[in-house]
Amino acid sequence: MYLLFLDANVLFSAAWRKDAALTRLWTLPNFQLRTSSYAVQEAKFNLETTEQRARLQSLIQAIHLVNPARFDPLPDQVRLPEKDQPILQAAIASRSTYLLTGDIRHFSALFGCRIQTVYIMRPGEYLKVKTSEC
Repeated sequence: MYLLFLDANVLFSAAWRKDAALTRLWTLPNFQLRTSSYAVQEAKFNLETTEQRARLQSLIQAIHLVNPARFDPLPDQVRLPEKDQPILQAAIASRSTYLLTGDIRHFSALFGCRIQTVYIMRPGEYLKVKTSEC
């Protein structure tokens, strides 16, 4: 089973509109979707309408929330703004297989890298690879 940790921007994008392509993540077999309360709160804060927040609430019902009691420091070679560090730290602490993020600005240097147990990818790229394997 693959363990997919979703960044706040993935949650946001999936909830933004009813027919968002990213909701395909919720239909993949042999996967467990994960995120943290930190990511959920960030996504919720940025959504504009009650309908979008309701979609987010519905989507997170099928996600395993992980909130580690403590985070280990990130490896020295990993450079992320302080606000993004808890995302990668939670993905690592939860032993997720992948961290899916659309945050090009802060995570682009890490795309395609494995940090401890976590391989970091953009969600669209992940969907292309996984759906072509089936």
